[in-house]
Parts: sequence; structure tokens; C-alpha cells
Amino acid sequence: MVVLNKIYTKTGDDGTTALGTGERRPKNDLRIEAYGTVDETNAVVGLVRLHVADTAPAIDNVLNRIQNDLFDLGADLATPETDQDLGYEPLRITDSQVTAIEAAIDDLNSDLSPLRSFVLPGGSAASTHLHLARTVSRRAERLMVELSSVENINPAAVRYMNRLSDYFFVASRYLNDKGENDVLWVPGKNR
Repeated sequence: MVVLNKIYTKTGDDGTTALGTGERRPKNDLRIEAYGTVDETNAVVGLVRLHVADTAPAIDNVLNRIQNDLFDLGADLATPETDQDLGYEPLRITDSQVTAIEAAIDDLNSDLSPLRSFVLPGGSAASTHLHLARTVSRRAERLMVELSSVENINPAAVRYMNRLSDYFFVASRYLNDKGENDVLWVPGKNR
């Protein structure tokens, strides 16, 4: 159980932070950047939920689950894989969490017509914020892929982030009147 009585510890005043293993790393370390960007994704999801809580409760329920999963993912990334006994089982993203996102994508996508153009961020406020969540989650994914080239990370975590950005895209279309109010890219329109 997590207990946070004191929010500031002053231990990061030297520009380092502690991982789940107790190891300290610079705050600009690639691992810290990766889970920090996952946290940023979570904050954007919170913005989306302000727009869908009353109008799209099914999507809000999925976003609620996603926010919890993103904390799981942050914990996963904050605890490097190691042979050292940590005294506890590290929290890892699982394939079942990836499968749940895929099911949510399939559920929404079944009501959408195929795209004939790329979609620009826009339409409803919720849809636009979902596009923001999509781009931030893609940045987190890129950082995770870069991290995986120098350290071992959970492959399911990368799959989860990949699917998550897809979910945000499909949900953004769904909330734009099932794609009817999507803002479509017109190549060369303003030449």
C-alpha cells in the first residue's frame, strides 16, 4: 500500500530521483523521461475525461481503466528488470491489459466508416484532447523504444503504448459523431 504523508523529501534537490529498486538516476535519464511522459499522457487523459464523463460514459469508463493502467506502466518503467531480490514482485504491464485495449478499439471501430483521408486534430473538444493524448502517448512510446535499445524493458509495456495511441485515435473519431465530424486533411489545399 502506498502512503504519502510528506510530499517533498528534498532528496531530488541534487537533480536525481530514485527508481523502484532504490537506485538513483539523473532526472533527465532516458528511463525517467519515458515514465515521465507516460505520466504526462495520464494527465491529458484526465483532460479528456472532463469532456466525456457525462456525454460518453462508456468511453469515460475505458479512460478510467487506462489511467490506472498508465500508473501500472509508470511503476513498470520505474523498476528496471534486475536479478537483485527487491523483496516484492515488481508491477508489470500484462498481455491482458494490451488485449483489453484492443477490444476497446475494436468495439468503437466497428461503428466507424473507413477513412479515405488523414484526420486533423479537431471537431469536438473531447476529440481534440484525445488527439493530444495520442501524440503524447506516441512520444512516450518512442522514448520507451529508445530505452529498450539500451536497457531491458517489458515488451508488453511497449505494445500497450502502441495500442493506446490507436485507441485514442479511434475514440477521437467516435466522439466526432462516429467520424461524421472528423476534420479531414486535404493535401495541397492552401497552395
